[in-house]
Amino acid sequence: MPELTQWNNFYVIVGSSAGALIGLQFVVVALMADTPRARADAQASAAFSTPSVVHFSVVLLMSATTVAPWQGVTGVLVFWGIVGVGGIVYTLVVLMRLRNQTAYKPVFEDWLFHFILPWVAYALLLGAALIVSPSARTALFIAGAAAMVLLFVGIHNAWDAVTYHVFVKTSDDQRQR
Repeated sequence: MPELTQWNNFYVIVGSSAGALIGLQFVVVALMADTPRARADAQASAAFSTPSVVHFSVVLLMSATTVAPWQGVTGVLVFWGIVGVGGIVYTLVVLMRLRNQTAYKPVFEDWLFHFILPWVAYALLLGAALIVSPSARTALFIAGAAAMVLLFVGIHNAWDAVTYHVFVKTSDDQRQR
């Protein structure tokens, strides 16, 4: 499978990054665990924090499947297509959570990084699976682009959540005391 072998280094780097960022996300959540939270904060977490872990996990899964001993590129791309469909459905769930949570009023940047870009990335994964037959090389580049979008979306969203909790939420909590 020369097509997939050429992508090994890419997915080793991207997958390692995703795995490390998942661990870092858990550390941050653990450090903030002792601060009091309202029910609205739990709703916001499902809309804003959980998707970052999901996106990092998808990138890790993509990386693991790429270096697995497949018989050909078609199987891995079909698997990624299934992941793409699941991701599209998940982004619609996130959209509902964004609209229903009451802790924070999302701005355009939130819609872009929590719904639009992830939806596009998962649609790219599905698209890569659909064009595998005519052009495996193009499909692999599209899937690689989807992985990078998900990785950078997760990084942005994790950083945004941390800075919100450190600078905005902490300041609000201190003013209420």
